[in-house]
Amino acid sequence: MRTRIKFCGLTREADVEAAAEVGADAVGFVFFEKSPRAVSASRAKALARHVAPWMSIVGLFVNASASQIRALADEVGLSHVQLHGDETPEQCMHLGRPVIKAIRIDAQTQEPALVKSIQAYADCDALLFDADSEGFGGSGHSFDWSLIAPLASSLRGRWVLSGGLHEQSVSQAIALLAPPALDVSSGIELLQQGQTVKGVKDAQRMQAFMRAVAQADQERNGA
Repeated sequence: MRTRIKFCGLTREADVEAAAEVGADAVGFVFFEKSPRAVSASRAKALARHVAPWMSIVGLFVNASASQIRALADEVGLSHVQLHGDETPEQCMHLGRPVIKAIRIDAQTQEPALVKSIQAYADCDALLFDADSEGFGGSGHSFDWSLIAPLASSLRGRWVLSGGLHEQSVSQAIALLAPPALDVSSGIELLQQGQTVKGVKDAQRMQAFMRAVAQADQERNGA
């Protein structure tokens, strides 16, 4: 089994092309104006022209209306919609694309509350587990992965792990949880004086991340 990879928060053509070159399965464009990685519809359309035909194009939204999501998805050519806000289960339906709903986890989250959230959004096509943050994701912070471990099998492979992933941490995540897919943003961004440049990806970090995932997959599969 191979772990699927989505690189999120891309803003440059070169980064989209690099994602294809290293073998990413999907790219994500952020349509949340307050995010430092946000892109406009016209910018996303330009970036989408550089996406390889076998890759998925995911749009990330935060508390947007259904009409906004559907219109932008059609304009850009999104294959999936990822919702990171406070959307209700009803608001996740009838968006014209498969929906990935983010479940935000903080230090106070307990398993019963997490189970309740999973059940509430069971009709979504997939769930994404991320660390809670003021910016609705992309913080580079992780959460207690052990909360997911006893619940993973019940999700039937329809989930994504995000938050605090990078080339050094991803092998531990795969060994512990065997997630079907990973979503990474800050973990592949350019580092300047130890700080990430949000929205600017680093092709070498992309390649290092993919190598780390491949190695972890081999170890998990006993190869």
